[in-house]
Amino acid sequence: MTRTCLAVVLAAGDATRMKSSKSKVLHAVGNLPLISHVTRAAAAAGVNKLALVVGRDGDLVTDAARAGIDVPVAPVVQTERKGTGHAVLMARDVISEGFDDIVVLYGDAPLINPDSLTAAISERSKGADVVVLGFRADDPTGYGRLIERDGELIAIREHRDASAEERAIDFCNGGVITFSGREAVNLLEAIGNDNVKGEFYLTDLVEIARARGLKCVAIEAPEEDMMGCNTRAELAEIEQVWQARARQAAMLSGVSMIDPSSVFLSHDTVFGNDVMIEPNVWFGPGVRVGDGAVIHAFCHIEGADIGPGAMIGPFARLRPGSELGEKSKVGNFCEIKKARVGAGAKVNHLSYIGDAIVGPAANIGAGTITCNYDGQNKHLTEIGAGAFIGSNSSLVAPIRIGDGAYVGSGSVVTMDVPDDALAIARARQETKPGRAQRLREKISAIKALRRKPASESDQ
Repeated sequence: MTRTCLAVVLAAGDATRMKSSKSKVLHAVGNLPLISHVTRAAAAAGVNKLALVVGRDGDLVTDAARAGIDVPVAPVVQTERKGTGHAVLMARDVISEGFDDIVVLYGDAPLINPDSLTAAISERSKGADVVVLGFRADDPTGYGRLIERDGELIAIREHRDASAEERAIDFCNGGVITFSGREAVNLLEAIGNDNVKGEFYLTDLVEIARARGLKCVAIEAPEEDMMGCNTRAELAEIEQVWQARARQAAMLSGVSMIDPSSVFLSHDTVFGNDVMIEPNVWFGPGVRVGDGAVIHAFCHIEGADIGPGAMIGPFARLRPGSELGEKSKVGNFCEIKKARVGAGAKVNHLSYIGDAIVGPAANIGAGTITCNYDGQNKHLTEIGAGAFIGSNSSLVAPIRIGDGAYVGSGSVVTMDVPDDALAIARARQETKPGRAQRLREKISAIKALRRKPASESDQ
């Protein structure tokens, strides 16, 4: 018989220690909100439904939790903060729908691995009534300890309440707990608040369950999986771990990185085979890189589709809507925005191409810009196949440069250029023999006059 599982995700905490105007779980790792990492892990582990306990920014948190998953999400509001046990009980109505397993997750712990959740749920199916995920810590100071006897978990002891013997234990509480859906409401309602803070602690569930003759066990997961976020410093630490995992996965899939630690990826970055990435490259959301592409150093890329064999940078910026064809090239100090660059086309250096279509094999000279914005609206520039745009040209949109057309260097082009035509849009050069010497003499005289004392120049 297929088991059913409800994930209760606690996401109602404030961002007090984050010093933030938005909910803590809306802060991002890998350009994805913390809460989205957690709900996607739960969905990947096979849960059937999520009960999302929200407080501040509840609608935004719910939207982020639902993004990218096809598992139903039921938001419930926690208006008072009375501890983790109280928070889980806010989902009483959803829990009462009837599930074999309940797994409690934290919305600020984005590194949780679906495999760890699957292992906990699987352990429940073997007969345990309560399963706690723990980790081994080199320095367990501050963590709750998992107290075991004869292969069973008998208690979770907070560090401040632990004896010297218990503090020597390095098996620590990771926070994730799975328990029987049939017993869930009764267990949760039995949690009291007879403690210094007067709060209802979910960790008390273990001793309550054992007092009722239920079996409790702890299983081990990597410490990284359990990392939670309370401050921006901890957010940065989690980002480092996530980036290391993402880089490792990319390299194992066939991507080369000269200096992996200087490359930053997003949750949805997609690479083909044999991609080469040089140091100091940042990938924002929505980037796809085709087979054999080369990303040179110091590039900033987001919302871009880079074709097979394309070459980018160094020092290039690709903004959202950039589409680069096969073996195209965008060189140093170029910016591309909402533009389609055809196969084999070259935008080699010091150019801005925005709201444009660049045909296959076209060549864009240095310093070329598409003048796409009139102060209120954006307009399209079309550059035909095999066209050649001379250096330092300004193409004032809306405009079309035809297939095989040439634009002379330094031109300001305001009208369409037909196929195979030559357009020169600049003032005619005039040469004045000897005029340079007279100009220098005039400039020198003006400079000398400015240096004279005021009293002398007034005489």
